[in-house]
Amino acid sequence: MSEAGKVSGMLSASAHIEVPFHDVDAMNVCWHGHYLKYFEFGRAALLRKFDYDYREMQASGYVWPVVEVHLKYVRPAVYGQQLEVCAQLIEYDNRLKIGYEIFDRDSHVRLTKGYTIQVAVDAATQELQYVSPPIVLEKLERAWAR
Repeated sequence: MSEAGKVSGMLSASAHIEVPFHDVDAMNVCWHGHYLKYFEFGRAALLRKFDYDYREMQASGYVWPVVEVHLKYVRPAVYGQQLEVCAQLIEYDNRLKIGYEIFDRDSHVRLTKGYTIQVAVDAATQELQYVSPPIVLEKLERAWAR
């Protein structure tokens, strides 16, 4: 593992989606708010990669609300476009910082990039955890050992 809970390219996942009709406006362009939904597809794939998807989070006694989001729109997505949503774990010691890039699946042109930050909260007490719970580190260690 690298210093300060930062990971460079060690854990990533991707998801493929097609921009549905109900996500576009009258100009056939994807509404900006839907990109967060697309980030979620990538985040879920990444969390499953180290066996800590939302069911496992809940079972471990922690909830992980998203507390910060950053998006940069590079090019618009349009109806029917095939997208690849790539998610990469950037930090994990004190929070989960996940970076995202959305590409056109055919041309590999980047459309959007950004990140989210999630923090651990004890589900029973609602207390913020200032370090990631041991279960996260254990699951990451197992994923990296594979």
